[in-house]
Amino acid sequence: MNEALEILRKEIRDEIYRKAYQKRPVRLSSGRESDFYVDSKQVTLTAAGIYKIAFFILSTIREQGLEIKAIGGPAVGAVPLVGAISALSYQAPFYFPLDTFYVRPDRKAHGTGKRVEGPSLKSGLPVLVVDDVLTTGGSVMMAAREVLALGCRVEGLFVIVDRQEGGRENVEKEGFSLYSIVTRDELERPEI
Repeated sequence: MNEALEILRKEIRDEIYRKAYQKRPVRLSSGRESDFYVDSKQVTLTAAGIYKIAFFILSTIREQGLEIKAIGGPAVGAVPLVGAISALSYQAPFYFPLDTFYVRPDRKAHGTGKRVEGPSLKSGLPVLVVDDVLTTGGSVMMAAREVLALGCRVEGLFVIVDRQEGGRENVEKEGFSLYSIVTRDELERPEI
């Protein structure tokens, strides 16, 4: 990772630590009990936070040489993130426009009845699946499986925070590459 990108990553980490990291008992969406919580919306729903995260993800896509055409993930966590990434991807310094998609927890009972919403999803399309926080990997892998079922190629999974509770291992066991911006270790020891 280049120096400018590492500086940006640390800014994101610091913002998550100050605004989203909470040291308290909580029940997670996976049903697990935890002694800390990351309320990522406290960062992803701010102009500065979403801009920095989107810029970091696009820079990483370029630095890693990922050839993707669309970006998406599970509703609700990925929705603001992919909107910002898509908008930035269209302009300087990136100039590789990415369409977006999102995956509903359940199929719609009305309208088109789709579980995956997105204008360009088709067989062979290379995509990146993103989410805000990774615990067991369940929600991000559910989204990845849904777009795989449409014939898309999942080039990787990207999360803002890896809670380091088995999600990375579960994702890699399924054959996916995982990228993250911040880890639990860094939030518990922000001096690193």
